[in-house]
Amino acid sequence: MNNSEKAVDVLQELNQFVNDRIEGYKHAASVTKDPAHASYYKDLINQSQNFSNEINSSISSMGGSTQNSTTAKGKIFRGWMDVKSSITGSDEEAVIKSNLTGEEWAQKAYNDALDHRGELPQNVVQMVEKQKQASLATCERLRQMKESAD
Repeated sequence: MNNSEKAVDVLQELNQFVNDRIEGYKHAASVTKDPAHASYYKDLINQSQNFSNEINSSISSMGGSTQNSTTAKGKIFRGWMDVKSSITGSDEEAVIKSNLTGEEWAQKAYNDALDHRGELPQNVVQMVEKQKQASLATCERLRQMKESAD
């Protein structure tokens, strides 16, 4: 496998986590009872869609197939959260906690992608780092929201 093929694989995997992020925030926006939180989650959906478009553009430019699916882990997690909320209700703290868990998974996915920085073009490394920083800022905001909800 050459560097371009490896880079495509890395980005396809990363984009599955970004797609998980989109689905997670769509769910959060639909169940939250707080209008400010719903607005924030909708902003994060748009941000994530932009991230996915950037990643898919990079994949295409390297000759790979774009990635529009989500991870199995994310599907299982969202299913579990649906079951949990049907039993306990969708309180704001639970919604925020599930978003925080998803964002922490995204951080791991960005770190995993950056572990392959030697196989990625410099502009792609910069894109991944920029997205990782935005995800990190989201983690911080979600932590603050969680503390306010406690």
